[in-house]
Amino acid sequence: MKKDLLKLLDLTREDMTKILNVGDQMKYNQKHGLTHNHLQGKTLAMIFEKNSTRTRVSFETGMYQLGGHAIFLSGKESQIGRGEPVEDTARVLSRYCDGIMIRTYSQEEVEKLGQYATIPVINGLTDFAHPCQVLADLMTVREHKAKLEGLKMCFIGDGNNMVNSLIVGGLKCGMDVSVACPEGYDPHPDVMAFTKTVTDCKFSLVRDPREAAAGADVVFTDVWASMGQEEETMKRRAAFQGYQVNGDLMALTNPGCMVQHCLPAHRGEEITAEVFEAHAQEIFDEAENRLHAQKAVMYLLMGGESI
Repeated sequence: MKKDLLKLLDLTREDMTKILNVGDQMKYNQKHGLTHNHLQGKTLAMIFEKNSTRTRVSFETGMYQLGGHAIFLSGKESQIGRGEPVEDTARVLSRYCDGIMIRTYSQEEVEKLGQYATIPVINGLTDFAHPCQVLADLMTVREHKAKLEGLKMCFIGDGNNMVNSLIVGGLKCGMDVSVACPEGYDPHPDVMAFTKTVTDCKFSLVRDPREAAAGADVVFTDVWASMGQEEETMKRRAAFQGYQVNGDLMALTNPGCMVQHCLPAHRGEEITAEVFEAHAQEIFDEAENRLHAQKAVMYLLMGGESI
């Protein structure tokens, strides 16, 4: 049966552990020059309706390292950008390619693409979810901490696609998760409903960043105004005052606490330059692991072995 990666809500803990384990192996192979061209002769169609640096480069490089080929399709320049129904695009690309990655706004569009495509579909980002980024995040935390289960993850900032996926990924991997958002900027209701089904670890949504950060083993943050929210920048700057990862906040965390940021970072807003630079190694390990985690996803979905 065809498998997709549309959102982490669709995966089990075992699914995510498998992806992380394969990602570790992909990273080892790449660092040691070991051949791993598991997708030789296969093609990934990459649809971009949102701008990208890390997503495009990591997927395109990953396909090359796996022996395959990636095709960049701009939302503005392809027929999907001129109004072709997504279900028709799905069926056409299914005749040409072996997988589709899409980076867009609407989760509904990605779900429909998965419904009509006969090849695997990978969500490269929507306004609701960022599953590939969070798989890379979990991979990085596990690298540095040697485990996930029993750790406390904290997120400071907007209840956006990142926190939606972090909550799901963290809880499914056995982490306690604490989120601090201003009122009116909470995570998606579907994600909040999921947190009520979790019984083996703790979740909290609070307004005070200091409360969320207390005893944390890893602190996550993201920009206050995401792509497509530029018109809200001034309003959001006012709403998010005090929701900054800084030295005072980090003093409340556990010794050796990590900091993760999906990038790009706005130093002086959601994170200070001092904290960013003090944790730059971890943050750029996180950025690099987009490549390895996504290679694992592509291999598991497109290489004949389902997740």
